[in-house]
Amino acid sequence: MTTIANEISDTPKAPSESPAVTRASKDRRRALLLLSPGVLWMVLFMMLPLGMVIYVSFWTQTTFAVEPTLTTASWERFMSSSTYLNAIGTTLRIWVIVLLATLLVGYPVALFIGLFVKNRTLQTALLVACVIPFWTSFLIRVIAWRPMLGTEGAINIVLMKLGVISEPLTFLLFSEFSVVVGMTQIYCVFMVGPITFMIARIDESVIEAARDLGASFGTIFRRIVLPLSMPGVIVGTIFVSVMVLGEFATAASLSGRKVNLLGNIIVSQVGSLKWAFAAVAGVVLTIIISAVITLALRVVDLRKEM
Repeated sequence: MTTIANEISDTPKAPSESPAVTRASKDRRRALLLLSPGVLWMVLFMMLPLGMVIYVSFWTQTTFAVEPTLTTASWERFMSSSTYLNAIGTTLRIWVIVLLATLLVGYPVALFIGLFVKNRTLQTALLVACVIPFWTSFLIRVIAWRPMLGTEGAINIVLMKLGVISEPLTFLLFSEFSVVVGMTQIYCVFMVGPITFMIARIDESVIEAARDLGASFGTIFRRIVLPLSMPGVIVGTIFVSVMVLGEFATAASLSGRKVNLLGNIIVSQVGSLKWAFAAVAGVVLTIIISAVITLALRVVDLRKEM
């Protein structure tokens, strides 16, 4: 019996978990608990609807309904139709133009507010002034361009009275030009905000040191301000891109149905009860937006810069 007791006492016991391992396990469970609402929201309101759209895009489209019989007919028709392919090209072209226009208009404004305005209260007031147009309805802001750009609008009247033109300019309204102007005015603030935030974060002592070393404003802008403001440019690019690529109301109101974007294709197909075609266009648009965002995030690693 003594020998058996000694053997039992000599048997090595299982090592207990260290406090560090226990703490790591608790932190892991706490992290999963905190992430679960966001993950659930993403699954229910993003992944599940997106999966359903992809699924519906393969349904069989009849005249006024769809049947849950899987087929690639809608995709083949979409990819072989010049109307849909031209809509993709028009969407991408207007997106590039509006993106460049918002950057050219918004960056100087953000540079002035973030770098030259030292008073924080005045900075806030100027940013609020940029947001004032959003106090009115989106459609009102879009339609307000009609009396400005029409043949008898304010711009033509002023130009004719100044003698710049002898007859009204007809390309200002119901054209691709009017769509670009409307979108630039509407979405420019989404470029101004992020860039202003990043420029305002630049340490003033860095700029002062560059000035003490004899650097000109152009050198300071090129070597300091522009690189440090790039995260804001990328964030603004993502904001503007997502909204412009999904646009349909501005094109419908200011182009007189002459500019056909992917968003307009989706609206028209849904109105005609052609759900499968609308789903195909939605999937294509989602792929384009995802590619744009992925490309933008590869330019600047926002997790390191922000």
